[in-house]
Amino acid sequence: MLNYLLIALNIVLLVAGQTLWKHGVAKLSLHSISSAFLALFSPWIFSGIVLYALATVVWIYLLSKMPISLLYPLQSLAYVATVVIAIFVFHEHVSAWRWAGVVVIMFGVALVVK
Repeated sequence: MLNYLLIALNIVLLVAGQTLWKHGVAKLSLHSISSAFLALFSPWIFSGIVLYALATVVWIYLLSKMPISLLYPLQSLAYVATVVIAIFVFHEHVSAWRWAGVVVIMFGVALVVK
């Protein structure tokens, strides 16, 4: 049970990191490699990096405890969570085709955990 909670934590950390990055780059003008490098020092981007680092620590632990053939498909639930974040945080429109893709991902995860 703990491992499944850690998978959920890993997904939350990944999605939160991506959300911070998206928010951070929306406030920046990235027009060169040097401006992209300087973006790393933005509080939003740096915070996302920290969350990704924490997610990596959790992921390494999980890899030592569970088969990757189960873990990696479960981690694809991050794609599903990201679509929800895109709607509620960034007010993005999600087409019916994208929703169909989300359903396919969820169906695939359901098959893997059986």
